Order: sequence, then structure tokens, then C-alpha cells
Amino acid sequence: MTLQQQFEHTIQQQQFFSKNDKLLIAVSGGVDSVVLCDLLYNGGFSFAIAHCNFKLREQASDEDEIFVKALAEKYNVDFFSRSFDTDSFAKNNNMGIQEAARKLRYDFFTTLVKDASPHLFALATAHHADDNVETFLMNFFKGTGMAGLTGIAAKSKQYDILIVRPLLSFNKEQLVQYARQQELLWREDASNATDKYTRNYFRNTLIPGLQNVFPQVTQNILGNMKRFAGANEIYQYGVQQLWKKQLVQKGEEWHWPILMLQKGPGTSTLLYEFVKNYGFLPGQVPDIMNLCQSLSGKFVSSETHRIFRNRRWLVLAPLSPAASHFIIDHDCTNVFFDKQVLNIKKITAPVKINRDEFIAQLDAGKLQYPLLLRKYKTGDYFYPLGLPKKKKLSRFFMDQKLSVSQKEKVWVIESQRKIVWIIGYRIDDRFKITDHTKNVVQISVTGL
Repeated sequence: MTLQQQFEHTIQQQQFFSKNDKLLIAVSGGVDSVVLCDLLYNGGFSFAIAHCNFKLREQASDEDEIFVKALAEKYNVDFFSRSFDTDSFAKNNNMGIQEAARKLRYDFFTTLVKDASPHLFALATAHHADDNVETFLMNFFKGTGMAGLTGIAAKSKQYDILIVRPLLSFNKEQLVQYARQQELLWREDASNATDKYTRNYFRNTLIPGLQNVFPQVTQNILGNMKRFAGANEIYQYGVQQLWKKQLVQKGEEWHWPILMLQKGPGTSTLLYEFVKNYGFLPGQVPDIMNLCQSLSGKFVSSETHRIFRNRRWLVLAPLSPAASHFIIDHDCTNVFFDKQVLNIKKITAPVKINRDEFIAQLDAGKLQYPLLLRKYKTGDYFYPLGLPKKKKLSRFFMDQKLSVSQKEKVWVIESQRKIVWIIGYRIDDRFKITDHTKNVVQISVTGL
């Protein structure tokens, strides 16, 4: 079979797309993307071309753009291009050049696929087998875990668009040979010959060195990736089953019994596979495991979440937003806060006592306005209903067996620096209704 026939067979076999689908092709001007365009054109497939000018190689970058535009004219397809000040973007966002370029190009491609008219079915890239081997080795040395050893997906949903890679079955040598047979022109990026970027080091130095010892290393790695892909499916299934047995979800929190975690199989691996979804890094796993031996209240944080010990459990919870407060004037009837609504109404005594924990009935004559709705803070105290002595909220929460994250979600109402109500828990004895109460302020909370 010719490469063209193999290419079309692969598309049909893996159901990448059909001739009724219009693709957006990411074209740099290099031999890989040029061959992809030619194969698609000869196969009768519909496509448009997109090119990014990262302005990193001065005149050469502009010449690449001119070349790709001419390629689009050759195939009589739509052409989209955009220029970027990649260097400034990288510095302003504290990124490496390669990371910045990747973000810029995929943001551009995603916008085109979503907004283009007529509709574009998917983004197609020219990743090939050699790219796949390089990615596998880079992932291996970075320590990305089992998922990283499966290589590049031939078809995936990323950036909220479909991305297809129909050349993954072919190596670079095959693509270059095809280009020469078809007398295709392409652009050579001079930076590819240097080891300036990590991928170039793997491509130009590491893999050739490995081939000196293991001539079949590329084919062996590609075979291993297929086996790892199957192993990963089994692995992920096992991980999911263990999570189902051990994890308990409570609202936005996940609770993990420490004893069950410690006695289960693959403790550190099982833990990492879960917490990596919440921004935790592999190097934090030992610190998280140490929480199993620590006192309650100790925690380890990512940018978005916190894991802490609460008695016999490890608890994962989202980080609370910064504390806020709201002023409640005398004529206020509603306050919207933290996805909740405070409803306030005034009633003439006597009233039937409502013991709902999310309703507070207070003696209006004892309140001084404005009231303050705010988050609980360290040092707060009140006089619990029915008790003559004051009590710190921290001690009250301990009696209620609240976790660290639950405490952080507690709101209170105060009047002239006196706690009136710990919302959802207890009112202050000093503001309760008595036989002498003439008017009542009833405050209720919904949306908890």
C-alpha cells in the first residue's frame, strides 16, 4: 500500500472524520504539516489552514507565514493567520517560551474551530510516531505517571474542541520520503537543529544515543505505549473501584478514612491519582501522608484546595474565599451573601417559638442597629442560649465536632460587637425572647 492508501485506511479504520467534515489544519510550514495537507487534498477531504507567527525568528518567521499562505492558495482553501509577541507574553505571564507559544496557538485554533463559518469539525495536527516517542520519554522523565506513558492520543477532546492526529501511525522518515516523491516544498526551522528546547534535546541527542545501544528503540517504545494504554485502562478501573469503597463526598468536601487509606493497596499511588485532580503535585504526597500521623488541623494546600486531618479522616476541601461582611440597616429585609439569602421580618409579640436552626427569633428591643453579618473569626465568643456563661466559638465548634473547613464557612450576626446569632447553630442568650418582649425580629436563611 502507498502512504496515501495507508493514510486513508487509517482515517476510515479509526473513524477520525469523513469527507463531509471540514477540518482546520495547524500548519507551520514544516514537512509534517505540508504532507498532511497534501494527503488530505489528494484524498478529497475538506479543510482550511491556520498558521501562527510567533515572531521568534525575525525574518524567518514572516517568511514561514508567506509560505503557508501560498500553500493555502495552492490547495484553494481558506487561510487564517495570527502574529504574536510571544516573548512579551511569556514574560508577562511568567511562562517559558514553549509553554507560551502552546497556549497562544491553541487559544487561536480553538477560537477558529468554534467560531468559523461554515462550521469546522475538528482541529487536525501533524503529530507523527517520532513525536509520540519523544512525548513518551519526556513524560517518563518528568514523572507524569501511568497516563503519561500512553503517549499522544490519536483523537481527543481538548480545549473544548475535537483534535485529531491522523499521522501518528507514520514516522518522520516516511513523511519525508513521501514529500520528496511528490516534489513538495517545505520550510526548515533552524531552531530544530539546536538543543535550545527540551524536545529538541530528546530528538537530536537522547534518542539517537539510545538507538546506538538499542537500534529498535523507537519501535519498542511505540509497542510499549500500546501495552501501557491497555494497562492504564485496567489501572484506572481499579483506582475508581477503590475510590468508591473508601471516599465519602459531603457537599464540596471529600472525606477519606485514614485507617482504610493506610491499610489499602498502593496507598501513595491511590492518593496521588485522586489529589492531582485538585492541583496537588507528586512532591506533596509524602506531606499529605504525614497528615495521617499528625494532630487534627494540620493541612497541605494546592492553589485551589486544602487537605487536612479531622480526627479519623483526611478531608479535601476547596479553599474558602476571603472573608466578607455586610451591613444590615433597620429597614433591611433581604441580604444576599455566599450563595445564601438572609430574610428579615419584624413581628409583634407574642410569637410561637420556631426551633429551626436556620431561623433566629430575637428580642427587637435588645438589638442596636446597624447589625453586622460577617464570617466567624478567631477570638469570637458568645453566651449560648440557655447558658449563663460566655463561651468561645472555637470551643463551641469543637463541641459541635466541626472540621476546619466547616468552621471557615460559619457566618455570624453581631450587634454592637456582641454575637447575636451563629447562623445555623445557636442564638445568643442575651437576645432571646422573654415574657417582656414586645417586638420580635425574625431572621431566616435559605440556600444553605
